[in-house]
Amino acid sequence: MSRVLVLNGPNLGRLGSREPEVYGSTTLDDLAALCRDTGHRLGLTVEVRQTDDEAELIRWVHEAADERLPVVLNPAAFTHYSYGLRDALAQRTAPLVEVHISNPATREEFRHTSVVAGVATGTIAGFGMMSYVLALQAVAELLAESP
Repeated sequence: MSRVLVLNGPNLGRLGSREPEVYGSTTLDDLAALCRDTGHRLGLTVEVRQTDDEAELIRWVHEAADERLPVVLNPAAFTHYSYGLRDALAQRTAPLVEVHISNPATREEFRHTSVVAGVATGTIAGFGMMSYVLALQAVAELLAESP
């Protein structure tokens, strides 16, 4: 089974209580279980992590690059301004799928720009927690296609 990191940025540890009208009532623990269950069905071992610390997130991205691990990433607010994260992601050695629970294009203007998108394999946004399921399906397909 291929190992996949599902990495979540700032404030996503507050899922379930943070702006439920935008992010729903699913908690981070619920999301982690959904990702692990989806991964199991797809033949993937999924490890879910969350941090509010940009440096820690960058260390995890370096780990993924060094170990050639695919990443599903919700960079949260770091999406819009973290050039350090973007530069770390540019070193990726396996598929990278950027994911967002809401659709940033329908929200405040500052959310319309992603500095991450340009180095990602693809982006999935606006499907709630299903965005993660779709991202894991994409990773499984990409891994199946690679030599």
